Amino acid sequence: MTDEIDPLKAIDYIARESKNYAEAYANANHLDRYLKVIKSELMGEESGTLGAKEQYAYAHPRYLETLQALKDAEAVKEHLKYMLDAAKLKVEVWKVLEYNRRVEIKNGM
Repeated sequence: MTDEIDPLKAIDYIARESKNYAEAYANANHLDRYLKVIKSELMGEESGTLGAKEQYAYAHPRYLETLQALKDAEAVKEHLKYMLDAAKLKVEVWKVLEYNRRVEIKNGM
C-alpha cells in the first residue's frame, strides 16, 4: 500500500494548492463583507420602515446575485480545504505505513 502513496506528490499538491485555497478564502470573505455594503446601499434606495428597506434589499437582484457568488466561492473554498486535508492525511498514512514496514523488517517478519 505504501507504493500507492507518494508523500512528495502530496506535499507538492499542498504547496501548489495552498495559494488557491488562500485566494478562495479571501474571495469568500470579501463577498461576505460586500453583501453588507450592497444591503446598505439598497436600503438607502428604499423609503419607509426598516423592515421595508430590508425586504427590498434582500429581494433585490443585485443582492441575490452576490449571494449566489458567495455560495460559489464558499463551495470552492471548502473543496480546496478538504483536498488539502486529504493530502495531509496521505502523508500521515504513509508515515504510519513506513513505520510499520520498518518494524516488520526489524523484527524479521
